[in-house]
Amino acid sequence: MATVNIKINGNPLEIEQETSILKAAQKMGIKIPALCTHSDLEPWAACGLCVVKVKTPRGISPKLVRACATKVEEGMDYITSDMELCEVRKTVLELILSNHPDDCLACGRNGTCELQQITADFGIRERSFHKNLKEYPKDKSTCSLVFDPSKCINCGRCAQVCQQLQGVWALEFINRGLDTIIKPAGDILLNESPCVKCGQCSAHCPVGAIYERDETQILLDVIANDKKHVAVQIAPAVRVAIGEEFGLEPGTISTGKLYAALRQIGCDSVFDTNFAADLTIMEEGTELVNRLTKGGALPQFTSCCPAWTDYMEKFAPDMIPMFSTAKSPQQMQGAITKTYFAEKKGVDPADIFSVSIMPCTAKKYEITRDDNMAASGHKDVDLVLTTRELGRLLRRSGVDFNRLDEEKADSPIGMYSGAATIFGVTGGVMEAAVRTAHVLVTGEELKDVNVTPVRGMDGVKVGEVDMGGTVVKVAVAHGLVNIEKVLDQVREAKKTGAEMPYHFIEVMACRGGCIAGGGQPYGTTDDIRNKRIAGIYKDDKKSTVRCSHQNPEITEIYKDFLGEPCGHLSHELLHTTYQERTIYKK
Repeated sequence: MATVNIKINGNPLEIEQETSILKAAQKMGIKIPALCTHSDLEPWAACGLCVVKVKTPRGISPKLVRACATKVEEGMDYITSDMELCEVRKTVLELILSNHPDDCLACGRNGTCELQQITADFGIRERSFHKNLKEYPKDKSTCSLVFDPSKCINCGRCAQVCQQLQGVWALEFINRGLDTIIKPAGDILLNESPCVKCGQCSAHCPVGAIYERDETQILLDVIANDKKHVAVQIAPAVRVAIGEEFGLEPGTISTGKLYAALRQIGCDSVFDTNFAADLTIMEEGTELVNRLTKGGALPQFTSCCPAWTDYMEKFAPDMIPMFSTAKSPQQMQGAITKTYFAEKKGVDPADIFSVSIMPCTAKKYEITRDDNMAASGHKDVDLVLTTRELGRLLRRSGVDFNRLDEEKADSPIGMYSGAATIFGVTGGVMEAAVRTAHVLVTGEELKDVNVTPVRGMDGVKVGEVDMGGTVVKVAVAHGLVNIEKVLDQVREAKKTGAEMPYHFIEVMACRGGCIAGGGQPYGTTDDIRNKRIAGIYKDDKKSTVRCSHQNPEITEIYKDFLGEPCGHLSHELLHTTYQERTIYKK
């Protein structure tokens, strides 16, 4: 790409011509304050904090420009900081604060709030404008998210994410002028909107206007009940992100410390959702092979992501026959905990309190999605905490995370393969399934288990896998807006009677997969996503067992309890059904 020569504060810089002033400044290590911009989103200059001056050959322009949405031009000199700019930004900030509550101590974003940090940077200690607060009731209609419009600063990030990255359109600007607010269209409740509970709005909100429903106290209360056996499971993506809550580098593998931390706060049994990810591959892989060899609706879509499942039932119910009936690993682990584990350990399932630590806010919804989520005869998973909630809980409990010794998960449902770990990244479910499906089809192991064509951050990835002469066409999509391209291809083939473009399709609601789920630590960018992804693949590579069908505990559970993949008991405990859901609730 062509470059331009510019100056920033008098210092020369050669940079690509399509670069914004904000990004050019960042290249030089210069920080320009901003609240509305985010690297995941197209800039749209809503907050007005990032104003800069432009020095042309004719002198300094009297017009201030917004650095996030203004591209650099050849020969220009941009002034990013002087007394006038500081005063302008301070005034803009004070105006924002005049419409924002001061209850920082009771806010879920206390300590991680971007508005709070910028206010501290500017040293604001007194109010320059009278408070003009508007009282809006909190929207607690979903079991996943809490929406507090009173704290909204109209930066627009949540609406942009919902519309541009997810294609759901559950949030948008309503009203005009001073009455402008971001809410679901028609000023309805979030649970009445098309919201799929993915939580990307909460992950991108710079303040405490929308956040995950905090349920940490519930776990502490149950731990204090001696009659309850607390069994906890940990999702693949949590192990490479929880360390960020304690100052560690993104991507640091903290699996053993997680096990130790959960035991320290009083959990009785500590399992790994990765075990159930291996179980999922056995069920989903067998289902795919059966569809390929015995007939069945193709392509087969993965069903691990609850936000994607919700999206499919609302926006693409015509795809229900193609959806894998395999439950997500979370739900499989819950069902197995209250049946197989309970039987092995002689614990009454009614006394087991099943908890999962997830990177995802939609998992809070999934545990009550329908009656299939109580296949054990009890609620299979009783409580879901996000990675952020776990971080707060451990700090509250006085756990010195970084000094913990590594421990191992409990058996018999804690061992996992490297294939299970990569469930946490986009393409991971597909790669794990291919590793095992190849054996199911050909009877032979893959010579190289690294299925690299499905890796990477492209919104849609496609490829072919040769399984002993049978060519399986696959597609991987992440970020819900990208799945529509794939769905349109499938619909066109159905309409025209042409050959289906794919046999197997993986979908993850969030960009990058679960490593960037709506419940992960704040501040996720592509740089952080890539570091977490690298951690996941590192964990896979160092695993002694790298294929799901090679996990000894998986072999044991089928021999002693389940019988065979996709058998009668497996269908009863590990599979589910789907139904068309209205986009707007009446």
